[in-house]
Amino acid sequence: MAYDAFVLLSFGGPEKPDDVMPFLRNVVRGRGIPDERLAEVAEHYMHFGGVSPINQQNRDLLTAVRAEFSNNGVGLPTYWGNRNWHPMLEDTVAQMRDDGVTHALGFATSAYGGYSSCKQYWEDIANARAKVGPGAPVISKLRQFWDHPGFVEPHADAVRDALATLDQSRRATTRLVFTAHSIPVSMAKTAGPTGGRYEAQLHETARLVAGNDDWDLVWQSRSGPPQVPWLEPDINDHLESLAEKGVTDVVVSPIGFVSDHLEVIWDLDNEAADTAKRLGLGYARAATPGTDPRFVDMVRELVQERTDRAPMQRLGTLPVWDDCPVPCCPPPQRRGA
Repeated sequence: MAYDAFVLLSFGGPEKPDDVMPFLRNVVRGRGIPDERLAEVAEHYMHFGGVSPINQQNRDLLTAVRAEFSNNGVGLPTYWGNRNWHPMLEDTVAQMRDDGVTHALGFATSAYGGYSSCKQYWEDIANARAKVGPGAPVISKLRQFWDHPGFVEPHADAVRDALATLDQSRRATTRLVFTAHSIPVSMAKTAGPTGGRYEAQLHETARLVAGNDDWDLVWQSRSGPPQVPWLEPDINDHLESLAEKGVTDVVVSPIGFVSDHLEVIWDLDNEAADTAKRLGLGYARAATPGTDPRFVDMVRELVQERTDRAPMQRLGTLPVWDDCPVPCCPPPQRRGA
């Protein structure tokens, strides 16, 4: 199949204080959540001047990908469109149509399966194409990459670097803790051909990054009504538990994320770091891949799997698809605030 463009698909984030509330309304649209509740989340962004780092991180990634494509003979023009903030995907799709693009490859900045991390990007594509109307290019999403060497190896090196900053005399009482975005239990436990893959893929990534089974996988960034069960334990609760067991130091590795965006720097560099300090725990947070050359190289390799039928680079054993089976990853049940 012929492809004639590449588009980076991401979440989006505010870039000035006046963007914050409109952005958050986009994130929760259709859920009936009042501005009073959004204002609490808005304070996290205001702590950083009303700017999320994610858009600049995507600009940096796209710049690196363009150079990687140019250096390796991948002749695809590159675009970028977001789910929740400018550049919005529908505007990008309109520009692609005007530029004569007919069939693009889409790379989503999420490594795992699940509704928000995968299927919702398919919905974003469909909605954007519907809004653009006749002539909107087809966009085929590239596969998930939780076990690709270009994702695993930067995380593994970051864990080693973080561990080296802690007191080596307490190595025997240091614990490695992986984190990912929590999701409703009802989404995590869905039946069918893709059921439970979010947790399973994260466990496989953790094992590959650590090189052993001596670690914990916990959760962060929970949202939604308190009466709805989400994956637990939360990172802060888990730190409490580790301190009670005699752990003296922790390395926290956010393997659920590809870059140090706001949920990483707020939930881990602020809240979890403060919890560790209160408990007297040594604390080091491992970096995310960002624009690590191996991660950028991975993007190019995923493209060439489709364009040149290049061999699939994988370290794990769980099944992976280009097009997910149907039915797949139902959305969460929406409830009012």
